[in-house]
Amino acid sequence: MAVERYLQNAISDWMCDDGPESDIVISSRVRIARNLKDHPFPLLATDSQANAVINKVSETIINGKMKQIGNFDLILLEDLNDLQKKVLVEKHLISLNLANESRKGAVTLSENEAISIMINEEDHIRIQCLYPGLQINQAWEMANKIDDILEKDLDYAFDEKRGYLTSCPTNVGTGIRASVMVHLPALVLTNQMNRLVPAITQVGLTVRGIYGEGSEALGNLFQISNQITLGQSEEDIIRNLHGVVNQIIELERQSRRNLVEEKRFQIEDKVGRAYGILSNAKIIDSKEAAQRLSDLRLGIDLKMIKGISASVVNELMVMTQPGFLQYIANEILTPEERDIRRATIIRKKLLEIK
Repeated sequence: MAVERYLQNAISDWMCDDGPESDIVISSRVRIARNLKDHPFPLLATDSQANAVINKVSETIINGKMKQIGNFDLILLEDLNDLQKKVLVEKHLISLNLANESRKGAVTLSENEAISIMINEEDHIRIQCLYPGLQINQAWEMANKIDDILEKDLDYAFDEKRGYLTSCPTNVGTGIRASVMVHLPALVLTNQMNRLVPAITQVGLTVRGIYGEGSEALGNLFQISNQITLGQSEEDIIRNLHGVVNQIIELERQSRRNLVEEKRFQIEDKVGRAYGILSNAKIIDSKEAAQRLSDLRLGIDLKMIKGISASVVNELMVMTQPGFLQYIANEILTPEERDIRRATIIRKKLLEIK
């Protein structure tokens, strides 16, 4: 089954490389929403209408001019069980919305998992491109290239005044949603996030948790993205996000420098305690694991921890999620069983690289 190759490893191939500003920016993502002309939106479509969209779009992706980009696998959500869908969500390969639309949803994935094209999510097509570090321009260029290829063979729903038509009014216009995942432990520790979030909102951006809208910012990880797609060009959206993120990077770095200068022993203690707990705990829940891994990552970035790479922390963040834990166990686990298995996985991983 094609999906198995995307479930076996917690870390995607594209995540193995360090990108620019990777000590703070985990990843850059651009998502483009598109719909087909003369086809009802997915929320209103019958099963037969939804299947027609899947067939049309997937045929274009797999056997059309998209071959110049690479090879793609088609995965039908109705063929997956709940754990498999959960793992794909935890790896950011599909959205929560698509996972809940198993009756008529699908996704095509590139071999390195950097490109995910969701079919029949909220819109007929959701093109998603992921890059490590701060590479939002590169993610946009790739998403735009894919969009141009698909538009040659698919008739998009488009209005001369409003732009690309989407199911949700907030996506009408360019249909683009650009975001970066950032690790901001110093801004959280210095209580600056409470002031920063409203300031970010005032410039047309929004701050969310690691799985997007409505999700929690576990492990000091935040997703910053544009709110508005109508009335702005794609280039303006990317430029605005890039500029704001650069300012946030500098604020985080300055906060880290201040913490090291003013509270070095406290930070070293925090990092050391995190490593000690992660290396020895017999049971740990997901929230504590995320926080301790965040502290460990901060220690790695500040050169307080030697011999452990940031990519190991990235991998553990996915490996210790509920879906992945249960998938590799091949069974449904109780919360306590998950907490025990989570602690075991972390201990073994850290022991391997000791």
